[in-house]
Amino acid sequence: MVELLYFPFYIGLLILVSPFVGYYMAFVLNAKVLPLESIFHRFLYSGDPPPQTPKQYLNSMVVFHFLGGVILFVILRYQNFLPMNSLGISGMDWDLALNTAISFITNTNWQAYSGESQLSNFSQMAGLTPQNFLSAGVGISVLTFVSRSIVSSSTTKFGNFWQDLFRSTFYILLPISFFVAILLLGQGVIQSFQEPIQTLGIDGLSQTIPLGPAASQIAIKQIGTNGGGFFGVNSAHPFENPTPVSNFIQMFSILFLPASCVFLYGKITNSFRHAWVIFFVMLAFFILGFVGVYDSEWNHAGFWEGKETRFTLTESTLWLSSTTAASNGSVNSMHDSYSPLAGGVAIFQMMLGEIIFGGVGSGMYGMFLFLILTVFLSGLMTGRTPEYFGKKIGSFEIKWTLFGILAPTVCILVGTTITIFLDSGYTAKGPHALSQILYAYSSAAGNNGSAFAGFSADSYWGNLSLGFSMLVGRFSVIYAVVFVAGSLGGKVTTKSSDGNFKLDTLLFGTLVFSVILIVCGLSFFPVLALGPILEQLLIGKGIFF
Repeated sequence: MVELLYFPFYIGLLILVSPFVGYYMAFVLNAKVLPLESIFHRFLYSGDPPPQTPKQYLNSMVVFHFLGGVILFVILRYQNFLPMNSLGISGMDWDLALNTAISFITNTNWQAYSGESQLSNFSQMAGLTPQNFLSAGVGISVLTFVSRSIVSSSTTKFGNFWQDLFRSTFYILLPISFFVAILLLGQGVIQSFQEPIQTLGIDGLSQTIPLGPAASQIAIKQIGTNGGGFFGVNSAHPFENPTPVSNFIQMFSILFLPASCVFLYGKITNSFRHAWVIFFVMLAFFILGFVGVYDSEWNHAGFWEGKETRFTLTESTLWLSSTTAASNGSVNSMHDSYSPLAGGVAIFQMMLGEIIFGGVGSGMYGMFLFLILTVFLSGLMTGRTPEYFGKKIGSFEIKWTLFGILAPTVCILVGTTITIFLDSGYTAKGPHALSQILYAYSSAAGNNGSAFAGFSADSYWGNLSLGFSMLVGRFSVIYAVVFVAGSLGGKVTTKSSDGNFKLDTLLFGTLVFSVILIVCGLSFFPVLALGPILEQLLIGKGIFF
């Protein structure tokens, strides 16, 4: 009975909490002055931070990411010379260090390594954890910039990157993560600086049990939709996720802030009903995905390899659905162990561009591109001039919209094709091998970070090609949404009339849902048919891979 109520309770709590958190975020990000902020202003400016144009905002963001990436790369490459390395772990190879640095600055947290055996506590705490905060903060900042642009009229400046990032990090992410970390500590998640424990395993051989500051990283990895675990098996590890309560806390933390960003957008644009329409479009995709995964696993009850038996079928399948819907990438079971159809649903959710709630901030600004495309196509079908919030949509906006949608798609399909010909990384045969590769590039381009465990990415080609896909997946979308929103913000807002397309109706929600499904379906159905769909059909005939 409890398991039957688990999913409805999860959804109900998400619907209840998200609007209030979204209102709080909007208040913080649009406040005139906040406590302690004057210190930050004096550090960077002589007075209030000046508003920036889209290009200035993007330039600040790129400089910030570059500096953060360089610092993280140096920490990972030379961690053997840095403190808090009791296991004497050597520095990462340059290509793995570069891949990991790109991964964490882009909010992907792809891990081609095992955390407890290849990273020192210093690298985990001083290298990775700050980027978990900052990459998520950038997502919220960009969404805030886009939201302000939409409701501006004949203006070219819509906010300051450094102020938005400061507020997102210190007034939103930090206090929520601190609260979640305390809850996780209460459930037994480790937070320790003690030396590793030396003991004997059940086979009588010597065993080293690493400890470390895990709870602080786990809180922000979930809150910030990062997903990078302290341990190699992520939240399937009992030190990261020891109880059913810690499992629910972490799983709810994956989605509630991305869902709240929808209402942040609605509050700043003063269109709360429009925000609810967007929210329920995302929720419809999420529910359909979960039902597909759960039903497939229920009908393949023997697929228990790679799954944590401490958790029920609902807890495992709901986590898979949540983490691939939210560009999070954390796992409490190995996704390679799921039935082909369940794995295919996970792949497809990432292929959508991580907009089923998506990453913190990035899910909503990714959805913004589909909203623009929907309004444009609706206008063509009805003979009306396409408008969004009273702003006429022209060729400039559509070109950048299509660029933001299609650039990650190209990375997924081209990366998968080349990897097949190189015969690199995958361990399976037949359609499952294709699924392993397809999952990896969908995860990288969607800034998700999870993987099918059978795919080995730690090679020159894997590290560099996936790193490139992460960069394209992150920055192509950011550049597209900032330029589109900035262009709309510079236009005069026209008054709404009966001839305008309504943005807060069931019809509009249905159109958005359909456009997302059609655009992504046409792009990816052929390759999905050759991968997970074909494998599912062959398993029905008793053929396994």
